[in-house]
Amino acid sequence: MAITPDTKNWTWVLERACPDCGFDSAEVRYTDIPDLVRANAAAWVPVLERPDVAVRPDEGTWSALEYAAHVRDVFRIFDKRLQSMLDETDPVFLNWDQDETAVAERYNEEDPVVVGRELAAAAARVADAFDAVEAERRHRTGRRSDGASFTVESLAKYFVHDPIHHLHDVTR
Repeated sequence: MAITPDTKNWTWVLERACPDCGFDSAEVRYTDIPDLVRANAAAWVPVLERPDVAVRPDEGTWSALEYAAHVRDVFRIFDKRLQSMLDETDPVFLNWDQDETAVAERYNEEDPVVVGRELAAAAARVADAFDAVEAERRHRTGRRSDGASFTVESLAKYFVHDPIHHLHDVTR
């Protein structure tokens, strides 16, 4: 079953609360981000232990395993984006087609144990990376190719919504 690609511009989560998962970036401090990432990674463990982890709830929705593999890759991608913001002046991020990646990497055929281990490692890396950014460097900027611009701080808040939202997707 093919999933309809998500073409929404989710940057609105920096301006208002998400009506689906309840995430409100205005209530999140930058210093909360690493702990939110670590808690999120821990919460995926029981999800990945489900016997039906690779079953899609309907033909238009990823399975919990696909969501977990996506979250793992989100952790990896945003670790790279953060590093580019710290190492370069106003970098333009490489495009990432999450739906194409899910198909190409065959997310739903991955081993849940391996996905869990990789998700935890990627979460630890990106949490540590955000944790290590000194306050005076959080104003550094980076951009998506569509023109959306972020500071390290706004990138952190934008980023952390994704794993929180997807955990909500698989636990409701």
